[in-house]
Amino acid sequence: MSIRKTHIAAATAVAALVLTGCATVTTPTPGDPLESMNRTVFNFNDAVDRNVLKPVAKGYSWAIPQAVRDRVTSFFSNIGDTYTMANDLLQGKIADGTEDLMRVVMNTFFGIGGLFDFASQAGLPKHNQDFGLTLAHYGVPPGPYLVFPLFGPSTVRDSTDLAVTYFADPITYIKPNWASYSVFTVRLVNTRANLLGAGDLLNGAALDKYSFVRNAYLQQRQALSGGEAALPVYDDQAGASAAAPASAASAASASAVSAADVAAAASATSGATAPVPLSGPNALPSTPASGSGAMNSSEVPPLWHYFPGLRVK
Repeated sequence: MSIRKTHIAAATAVAALVLTGCATVTTPTPGDPLESMNRTVFNFNDAVDRNVLKPVAKGYSWAIPQAVRDRVTSFFSNIGDTYTMANDLLQGKIADGTEDLMRVVMNTFFGIGGLFDFASQAGLPKHNQDFGLTLAHYGVPPGPYLVFPLFGPSTVRDSTDLAVTYFADPITYIKPNWASYSVFTVRLVNTRANLLGAGDLLNGAALDKYSFVRNAYLQQRQALSGGEAALPVYDDQAGASAAAPASAASAASASAVSAADVAAAASATSGATAPVPLSGPNALPSTPASGSGAMNSSEVPPLWHYFPGLRVK
């Protein structure tokens, strides 16, 4: 199938999801005007993950030794540092951009093309930046929350990062196309394998998984863009009706946890700034991550950018 036909097929699938989603929630949650469409796409992503990505990732983790998976993760992380460096410089963060440049140079030359992360061992911090955060730096508001097929949580502002990443990603320009697709597939499966433990946390975290991911994503993005890590005000009554109301006993079982518990659980899988703990039915349980192995904090991508849905760079 040609690239043009692939794009047409993808656009058709997205349009079908949008039309289907319009009937999902009759009364969207205040603050989430696109909830109807978002929930449909979220459920689609979740089904793809449970039935395709997660089984493949488990097989990959079983077949490939942890040491090899760490090298693969470090290699793609090194590529991602170039993108982070560009956004740091666009934001005028010269010191951070210089550190990112030093990371790339050190890991590329001394880490055998980025297979080893010597920069972190040398004390150079790893930053997390993208074009959505660059727009936020210059005052562009986030706009409504969006969930994209396969790519997961986003906002109108952050969605620009998808297009920018496509053109900025060196893998996009690998020829022939089958080689580019192969490298992308390896990165996709490896990223999902790193998040197997995070998936276990998410599955037990909330009565309404959609609301939990939405709140956590928006909270983390607000924190990364320099704002206070405060959740937007949502009235989840509409969301609860769409996701089937839970009993009081079930709600009580998902109680709030301490900030230390959340930080410990999140850092075990993400290595990124952990969201401020959520309370009530959206609380993150203090269950240790499992299934992905201990990863260096500089090697694992931010949790809430990637699951469910995988925005790999």
